[in-house]
Amino acid sequence: MPILVQLCKPNRNYKVFEKKLFKMQLKDKCGEKFSSFLADKVVAVAGDVSLHNFGIKDQILIEEMLDAIDIIVHTAGTTTLDERFDVAMDINTMGAFNAINFAKMSYVCGGANGLISEEPFRLGQTLKSSSELDINLEKQLIEEKLSELQAQNANEETITSIMKEFGAIRANMYGWPNTHTFTKAMGEMLVMNMKRNIPLIISRPTAVIGTHSEPFPGWIEGVRTIDFVFVEYFKGAITSFVGDPNKTMDMVPADMVINSMIIALLVHSKCNLSNNFICYHIGTSLRNPIKLWDIQEIMYLYITSNPWLRNYEKSGALCEKLLFNPRITEDHEFHQTKALKRIMNLYRPYGLEGMYVPYATYSISFDDENTEKLRIAIKGVGNMDKEYITLILRALIGRTT
Repeated sequence: MPILVQLCKPNRNYKVFEKKLFKMQLKDKCGEKFSSFLADKVVAVAGDVSLHNFGIKDQILIEEMLDAIDIIVHTAGTTTLDERFDVAMDINTMGAFNAINFAKMSYVCGGANGLISEEPFRLGQTLKSSSELDINLEKQLIEEKLSELQAQNANEETITSIMKEFGAIRANMYGWPNTHTFTKAMGEMLVMNMKRNIPLIISRPTAVIGTHSEPFPGWIEGVRTIDFVFVEYFKGAITSFVGDPNKTMDMVPADMVINSMIIALLVHSKCNLSNNFICYHIGTSLRNPIKLWDIQEIMYLYITSNPWLRNYEKSGALCEKLLFNPRITEDHEFHQTKALKRIMNLYRPYGLEGMYVPYATYSISFDDENTEKLRIAIKGVGNMDKEYITLILRALIGRTT
């Protein structure tokens, strides 16, 4: 039976199963049996991934979890690209650290150019060959910065602003474009360094966008990654964006990411693969690339096909295509030109500066050789519904059509 450790925040006291999405997809189908159906399938445990043992104090409960768990799927994380450095470190980095520690107890046996291989980060590795990363030092610097701000009696708004900027500075220093990718990479380093002989699968999705099919086409919780650009364009808030129209933007639907993770677990459990570690890139850039000009055309087509969107403020901009500025395309130019500062000032009111711009200017594609091997391996695993396996195959090879 799956055990769900739900990250609970003091100001978000709600139950995930009471969300409208669950009611739409499950409660309507199960009717009065909805509660018993969930009770048979899932045990929800409130916890905090940033704490040892997820902050669970009940030792009996911990022992029951250690005895019952066969597989740990760790997906907790903050997806805000410019998150506060201390918050991102606690959740993205130390969350992974605490998850692998729990696994050992139960023994459950950025910004770069070119082709990104399906290889793990080694401890201390950076995206700049001239530097070495010390995670303990980063934690120490966070503590020192927070102490300094508290000594100055800084208010919460000031602390948040400074810690966001501090995280971006540290990330950029080592070659990562934002705090999110920086802290996730550090979490991966800790997991790889500590796993010993525990079987480990790392799934690396690219920019996760709205769903392909389930629970219904286009669904996504909140506004994330490139969706922010879509929304601001549809509102008429932005009419142009920096980037070469011929550059590839790697995106993958959320349900395909989940499906590929499930299949990876299935294959590794059924096929007894010899390798006790493997990394899967889940994306589209290598086998089914989409260019920025494709996105431009798709957004314009959607806007012109849905006149109701023009009710937004500044709707006059909706009649025009989003323009891409190709002048700044290379990494070294992006970070050294005066034009960058002007662009950042232009997009800052919309929260776009430093977060989405790098992804529209870097020349990146993600190697998916391991994922392709997984697609081949699944052909010999059990009998599955044809429609379901078709969606899985699309997920594993990155095809969205």
